[in-house]
Amino acid sequence: MSVIEEATNQLLDVNLYENQRSVQVTESDLSSGYEHLQVTIGATVPTGFEQTAADEVREKLGSSCKISKDRGKIYFDVSVESLAQVHCLRSVDNLFVVVQEFKDYQFKKTKEEVLKDFEDLAGKLPWSDPLKVWKINTSFKKRKTKRKKINQNSNKGKTENGQGDKLDERDVKKDSTNNALDSHILDYYENPAIKEEVSTLVGDDLASCKDETDENTKEETEPQVIKFRVTCNRAGEKHCFTSNEAARDFGGAVQDHFKWKADMTNFDVEVLLNIHDNEVIVGIALTEESLHRRNITHFGPTTLRSTLAYGMLRLCAPQPTDIIVDPMCGTGAIPIEGATEWSNCYHIAGDNNPLAVNRAANNISSLLTKSQIKEGKPSWGLPIDAVQWDICNLPLRTGSVDIIVTDMPFGKRMGSKKRNWNLYPACLQEMSRVCRPGTGRAVLLTQDKKCFTKALSGMGHVWRKVHTVWVNIGGLHAAVYLLKRTPQAFACPSEEDRGRGTPW
Repeated sequence: MSVIEEATNQLLDVNLYENQRSVQVTESDLSSGYEHLQVTIGATVPTGFEQTAADEVREKLGSSCKISKDRGKIYFDVSVESLAQVHCLRSVDNLFVVVQEFKDYQFKKTKEEVLKDFEDLAGKLPWSDPLKVWKINTSFKKRKTKRKKINQNSNKGKTENGQGDKLDERDVKKDSTNNALDSHILDYYENPAIKEEVSTLVGDDLASCKDETDENTKEETEPQVIKFRVTCNRAGEKHCFTSNEAARDFGGAVQDHFKWKADMTNFDVEVLLNIHDNEVIVGIALTEESLHRRNITHFGPTTLRSTLAYGMLRLCAPQPTDIIVDPMCGTGAIPIEGATEWSNCYHIAGDNNPLAVNRAANNISSLLTKSQIKEGKPSWGLPIDAVQWDICNLPLRTGSVDIIVTDMPFGKRMGSKKRNWNLYPACLQEMSRVCRPGTGRAVLLTQDKKCFTKALSGMGHVWRKVHTVWVNIGGLHAAVYLLKRTPQAFACPSEEDRGRGTPW
C-alpha cells in the first residue's frame, strides 16, 4: 500500500462521521445511480489531429470515438465515474456534455420559421442527465479552488513560522501528508484513478476551516439564481440566419424554460449550439478555459498550444530512453509536454534567442514546482534541459538524437520569409547530422510550405517524408511534416557550402 493510500485510509477512518454531513454531490448523487450514468462527451481538438485525439480516447478511456464532420471535434461515450479521466486527456482543448444531437436537422425555408423552431426546441430537449454531469463537474472545480486557497494559506503560515517560531516535526509531517493528499486526490486533472468518494471526503476535511465553513453555510441557506449564456458556433453556407440570431432566440427559450438569468460574462452555465451544415448539436460546456494552457506560465509571441505539441509528439511514437530535441523551442511547449507525458525519455529544449531560453527555463521551473507540490516532497527533477545554441551548429554528437520535434519560424511574427530560404535548408542539414540514421524521426511544423518543400527536395538522400497533417494555427493554414531519417550516413558539407547555407 502506498503512503498516499495509507494516509487516505487513516484520514477517512477518523473523519468519516464528521464528513457525512458535508458530502453533497458525490454521496447523494453518485449513490443515486449517477456512477452508472452514460453520457456523450464532445471535445474540441487541434484541427488535423482529430484521429490522434480519437486514438488517445480509445487508449486511455477504452471508449469508441466518433470524429465529427465539423473539423476539430470528436465525440465519445463515457460513464460519469470516468469524468475525471476525461479531464486528463492531453489532446483536447475544451470539453462539453452533449444534450442532444441532430444528424440531419431539417431547417425551414425562412429565417422566422427556423428561429421559431429553435425556440420550440429548448423545451423538448433531454436536459436532465447533462445537467447532472454539469453539477458534478462544477463540484470538481469548486474543490480545486478550495485547494488553491488552502495551499496559499499553508504557504503563508509556513513563511510566518520561518520568521520566528520553529516548526514542530509532527506539524511538518502533517503538512506534508495533507499537501500530498490534497494534490493527489483533489487535482482531477492529474489523478483520475482515485475514486470520487474519497476525494470528496478528504477534500472536505482539508477545507474545513472556519471561514470556508461560514461561506459554505451562507451559500446553502441563500439559494442562488443560475446565470447562463448561449454560444452558437455555425459553419455552412446554406443557413438563412446568423449565429447571433440563433443564440438570441434559443437562449431566450432556455431562459423561459429554466427561469435562469442571462449573463454574457459572469455565467455559471454555458449552453452550446453547434451547427455544421445540417448537423445540430446542443451541449453544456464543462471547461471554462482551454486545457491547452496547462503547462505554460511564461508566454512568448508564438507560444504553441500544449494540445498541438502533444499531437506532434505522438506522431513520432516516442519509445523509452529516446532522446528528443526541440532545436527551436521558443517557450518550451513541446519538450515540456514531452517531459510530462513521456517521462521515460530525455528532452532537450534549445533556442538561439536568450529570451526564449529564459522563458523555457521558467516554464520548466514552474512545472517542477507543480510536480513537487503534487508529490508532497522534493523530487529528483524532470528529464528535461534548456540550452542556448545555434540551430545550424548544434553542440550534439553526430547520430545522437532519436527524435526532433519543433515549430519552425513561419516568417510572420518570428523571422521572415526571405530568411527562411536560407534557414530551412541549413536546419534540415544540421538535423540530419544529429539524428540517428535509419531510425531517427523528425516532426516539423511550418506555415511556409513552399520554402520547406523546396528545402526538403534537396535532402532526399537523408530525409524521407512519411506523412503530412494539415492544421490551422491562428487562422493560418500550416502543415506538420513527419520525416524519417534514411540509413545513409551524414556527409559533412564543405566549408563553402556551410557558409552559404548559414543564415545567421
